[in-house]
Amino acid sequence: MDSFITKDGKKLRRGYTTGSCAAAAAKAAAIMLLENRELASVWLMTPRGFGLDLPLTEVHRTEDRVSCGIVKDSGDDPDITNGLTVYAEVRKTDAPGIKIDGGEGIGRVNKPGLDQPVGNAAINSTPRRMITEELLQVCEDNGYTEGLDVIISAPKGIELAKKTFNPRLGIVGGLSILGTTGIVEPMSDEAVVETIRTELSMRAAEGKTVILFTPGNYGSSYIKDALQINPDIAVLTSNFIGDAFELAAEAGFKAALLVGHIGKLVKLAGGMMNTHSRWGDCRMEVFAAHAVLHGASVQVIEQIMNSAMSDDVLSILDGAGIREQVIASLMDKIQYHLDHKAGGSMSVGALMFSNVYGILGRTGSADEILKLIQEEY
Repeated sequence: MDSFITKDGKKLRRGYTTGSCAAAAAKAAAIMLLENRELASVWLMTPRGFGLDLPLTEVHRTEDRVSCGIVKDSGDDPDITNGLTVYAEVRKTDAPGIKIDGGEGIGRVNKPGLDQPVGNAAINSTPRRMITEELLQVCEDNGYTEGLDVIISAPKGIELAKKTFNPRLGIVGGLSILGTTGIVEPMSDEAVVETIRTELSMRAAEGKTVILFTPGNYGSSYIKDALQINPDIAVLTSNFIGDAFELAAEAGFKAALLVGHIGKLVKLAGGMMNTHSRWGDCRMEVFAAHAVLHGASVQVIEQIMNSAMSDDVLSILDGAGIREQVIASLMDKIQYHLDHKAGGSMSVGALMFSNVYGILGRTGSADEILKLIQEEY
């Protein structure tokens, strides 16, 4: 795909989604079936408004069906499905309309709350709509009034799915066919936020009213080892902590607790609700400001500002005899910013730890929310 964006000073190429692959392959198979001719490529207009001319691979034909594949191109996005071949088999049927199902390598939904109902192939709404619209147009162009059955498959998806969130989300046996715009934006933050939204939707459908958040592996390990809680119940936020709390509030949860390492959570005290380093690093400045509030000397502040790691700062604060006070005021500010993200619609809290020092601090409501989580899960 010859379309680019500029991000962080770099020129990055856009790609196209598995949903676009499925729709294009289905369109091509339908044309070859109904018009009895061969195609080398197929043109597809995506919901985003980008037109794609996509080459076909592995075309197979019988009397009543045609199948072909489209190779997924994620552009410069590090997508696990880059290079995956998505196949569509289209078959004539007597029943009118377009029927879509998943074949080998396409997951099945086995938990409520996702885009598709339990039992359906994990082919999301937008790809289904794209396939249906394209095939209805092909039928109209050819005066065909009976029906078409479409089977979408991606055999390599069985193994690839093990490296995704699908098993955790309640999708078994393969990949999901995704995409709301048909286009992959390089290094897309939207994809991560949508994963959080999907997992929250699934928990809400299960009847859960409280949610446990953690940014990543450090938090998951701490939840398991120190809190004796199954880390699988935690929704991973990555760096999108502010978005996660906003989404939880929108989904109607009554309470949410964040468990995280001080290296990330200290940024929240400075109002950085996306903790990725590309948005900045205010850790030492936040530590220094709170140390000043509790009487730190100029020498201590200089040591903090020259530190690289949060654990180093904790050692400095211990030496100055103010670690407990600084952590307490940090937790107050973390509470303040999380409350703002939740918009007052739910109880929120945080528990902060260090791999070296263990539990460091918790907000006032943390213990109460933790108890609710333990009871509900």
